[in-house]
Amino acid sequence: FVPCTPKGCIELLHRYNVEIKGKRAVVIGRSNIVGMPAALLLQREDATVSIIHSRTKNPEEITRQADIIISAVGQPNMVRGNWIKPGAVIIDVGINPVEDPNAPRGYRLVGDICYEEACKVASAITPVPGGVGPMTIAMLLSNTLISAKRIHNFQ
Repeated sequence: FVPCTPKGCIELLHRYNVEIKGKRAVVIGRSNIVGMPAALLLQREDATVSIIHSRTKNPEEITRQADIIISAVGQPNMVRGNWIKPGAVIIDVGINPVEDPNAPRGYRLVGDICYEEACKVASAITPVPGGVGPMTIAMLLSNTLISAKRIHNFQ
């Protein structure tokens, strides 16, 4: 099965008619759960993919060339507005708690992308929370349905 979160990222791009073929994509993070599968799925769709990780030199410059950015690194607000090419599409997988004394629980959730800066530059960006998480659940249900069909030889 295709891992749920990367599958959800690609499905979001498809649902919003974002052209992937021939585009430059940057995946920030190289985990086996999200980063690497997302990069492979983008390559499968004929994107030119760069992977940024903790040892990458000049990540800002590389990211600034991307038409599509998928960030799954677990660093709150790491990607700033000046990292983003105008018109880029951003999928923020990060879910990071940051202290907020005004929040009911003393913290709030933010992504890897600084939303306030990125939304002024990007053509589209997923919110955190409420963006990729629901798609992950939807893809889990999709994979469950595929599994059930296989077990019962359903077409």
